[in-house]
Amino acid sequence: MQSQINREILNKLPSPCWVLEEKLLKNNLEILKNIKDKTGVKILLALKGYALWKSFDLVSKYLDGCCASGLNEALLAKEEFKKEVHTYSPAFKEEEIEDIAKISNHLVFNSSNQLQQFAKKAKKINPNISLGLRVNPQVSCAPVELYNPCSPNSRLGVKIEDFKEDMLESIDGLHFHALCEEDSSSLKIVLEAFESQFSKYFNKLKWVNFGGGHHITRKDYNIELLIELLQNFKAKYPHLQIYLEPGEAVGWQTGVLVATVLDIIKNKTQIAILDTSAEAHMPDTIIMPYRAEVRGAKEANILPYTYTLAGNTCLAGDIMGEYSFAKTLNIGDKVIFEDQMHYTMVKATTFNGINLPSIAILRENGKIEIVKEFGYLDFKNRLS
Repeated sequence: MQSQINREILNKLPSPCWVLEEKLLKNNLEILKNIKDKTGVKILLALKGYALWKSFDLVSKYLDGCCASGLNEALLAKEEFKKEVHTYSPAFKEEEIEDIAKISNHLVFNSSNQLQQFAKKAKKINPNISLGLRVNPQVSCAPVELYNPCSPNSRLGVKIEDFKEDMLESIDGLHFHALCEEDSSSLKIVLEAFESQFSKYFNKLKWVNFGGGHHITRKDYNIELLIELLQNFKAKYPHLQIYLEPGEAVGWQTGVLVATVLDIIKNKTQIAILDTSAEAHMPDTIIMPYRAEVRGAKEANILPYTYTLAGNTCLAGDIMGEYSFAKTLNIGDKVIFEDQMHYTMVKATTFNGINLPSIAILRENGKIEIVKEFGYLDFKNRLS
């Protein structure tokens, strides 16, 4: 599905600005709904990957709730999504567990220590809460170690050799998360490991959570295999409710980051300084790293005019990369970075005092809604 952003819309936007396209988001949600309808699984929005709550009025029509990584995300899910709240953290804090338990439908612990410390308290606070434990199947197809939850020294989840049967007295479900931007073929490998290790306990459980990292809305994702895996698992264990919790797949290819050229500097290359920042606004391009696609541009020296796109902070390495364009870039021109709705927004910072990009939604009817603009007080108040 093609982007609806055109020159007329660009002229109405502040800069820099994240722009969500509602029609593209709806298309992703329809894909997820199709999977739900064919398999009976429940699908949760992972707020760590996509948390643009001004779009929750649409997302909540399709998905069953949110998975949160702690108190703040759980509160956002409760207040704005208003459906199921599933909360997991590598370690919960004593002073927050009461508030988390009050508003969570599922509470998943990362270790036997945390389960022992908080299970009874959580149940006392919320007798209807369903408790779970994250397990580590010790198999992953993650593309880099930074994103590998099953690395040899991982802190995430209980391994089978450390799993004690008496833990089942406190929990209703098991959770595993071992994928990162991966196809259903990777899930097949992980699921086989999970099942071989933990299936002997399934008869004492009510649910299993297959975690996130499922790149379901990517064009080449094998949806048919995913449906087959889910249907087969459900056929073998019909008493278990299955959950998936994608974040990136919800926001995948649903919006852009629009920036403006502030200056052109000549060194060994032509350098275009933008009013955005790789370091502050697109940190994964440095951390992962990955190269953000720019609309109308190609890799260096393919089109006639090549520029280094650079951010507007003092960090020498605040560089998006080299891109070539069919026409020269000039001060005031717009540069559109593709696919910036997931992770980018939730990880962005105000490093150097640079403002966060504004947030806009291009509604399905073609109208632009500016939902947030950031200024000095947003920077000041987070440091006070």
